[in-house]
Amino acid sequence: MPVILLSLVLTLVSCARSANNEIPKAICGTPIEPALTRLLVTPTEGWREYSRVDRAKDITAPCLIFSGNDVILRLLFSWRTVATDLMYLAKGTGAASGITEPRSVSSSHKTLIGTDGAISQAPCKTKGGDYFTLTLQLPKIKPGDGAHRGDIERFMRVYFPATVRTLGCR
Repeated sequence: MPVILLSLVLTLVSCARSANNEIPKAICGTPIEPALTRLLVTPTEGWREYSRVDRAKDITAPCLIFSGNDVILRLLFSWRTVATDLMYLAKGTGAASGITEPRSVSSSHKTLIGTDGAISQAPCKTKGGDYFTLTLQLPKIKPGDGAHRGDIERFMRVYFPATVRTLGCR
């Protein structure tokens, strides 16, 4: 009987751990297929989201995804009254905006894709401003490692428009 009980406990702990490592169907309040997110990150020590994003207030705020104590995905939601120079942001040294080797891609909105992140911007009139900018950073990808650029682009082509639809743009 103790062997069966121990076996049951270990199974439950194992299931709880794997469930915690599953990628959710929404990130930072935006629905997204877990398979697209998995292209960028795979949590090894659980998945935990910390968000200061408040779509009703339209203020610049981060949303961080943790695996254990490490940030594995960082999103910055930003509203401004004027369009921002995305290349200036991408080449900035600030923790909130820099991405490595940014390249412009053609899409329905302004987008720069780097080797470790991306920045997209679209007109979006809200009380927070006339333009919405989303910065994606992947701190666990080595800067200059171009192997992930296509995956980052695929993710942003879905995630950014989906996010804009959640903002109540006028």
